Amino acid sequence: MMNYLVIDKIIRESLIEDAPNGDITTNAIVDENSISTVDLLCKEEGIIAGLEIYKRVFDILGDVQVKLCKKDGDKVYKAEKIAFLKGSTRNILLGERTALNLLQRMSGIATLTNKFVKEIEHTKTKLLDTRKTTPNLRILEKYSVKVGGGYNHRFNLSDGVMLKDNHIEAAGGIKNAVELARKNSSFVRKIEVETESIGMVKQALEAKVDIIMLDNMNLDLAKEVVEIINKRALIEFSGNVELNNIRQIAEIGVDYISVGALTHSAKILDLSMKNLKILN
Repeated sequence: MMNYLVIDKIIRESLIEDAPNGDITTNAIVDENSISTVDLLCKEEGIIAGLEIYKRVFDILGDVQVKLCKKDGDKVYKAEKIAFLKGSTRNILLGERTALNLLQRMSGIATLTNKFVKEIEHTKTKLLDTRKTTPNLRILEKYSVKVGGGYNHRFNLSDGVMLKDNHIEAAGGIKNAVELARKNSSFVRKIEVETESIGMVKQALEAKVDIIMLDNMNLDLAKEVVEIINKRALIEFSGNVELNNIRQIAEIGVDYISVGALTHSAKILDLSMKNLKILN
């Protein structure tokens, strides 16, 4: 469930960014009482995500009705109509780029996520996103991962205890880092530790952590570590995960695979608003 107070803030700030002093081109050539229709069209195959966000742009601007022909998570195809808009020509043109930017970005993430999910759907491994998101767009990007079939890792630094390499260095080792984390954070928080070697994994097991991350391990080492852990902790694999190797990683028996590329490297899904017709 998305926080629409946050989303409205994102949309309003995006509209201001795109037209800080109004749309001078549209205002110069389009009558303020002009009404028109326009289609939202898909230009390539993918998974659509963010349709309510797209619609909300025009709700905020006002005087534009948006009829959605699809719902988030649907597969869409080239030349397919996704939505139909009718209303103020000025507001349609004012909101066009902001609405498309958000929808294309979100749909691109959902589409890439779905490709990764299909590679591991025969296993019990779950695909996770990361915090490698566009600043201030995390809520939209993580939602898009879920639409594509993935799962959300931490939303932010307040969301869970994860002891990474620099935390471990700062605390003087895994044992001390875990002890401090248990002492100074709520007992309801799970503790995850990032490891890079068998030695670090054994230290994490001795500290009885909840989740052990295998960071940038090669497949042979990861397979050995999974056997050592032997279900004494949940296992997350992270680092250098691509479409051509995620299947092999999942098949060694890890519980989770986190992929930063879902949000930091997803290509947009190509969409456009076409066939504008003035009605008056």
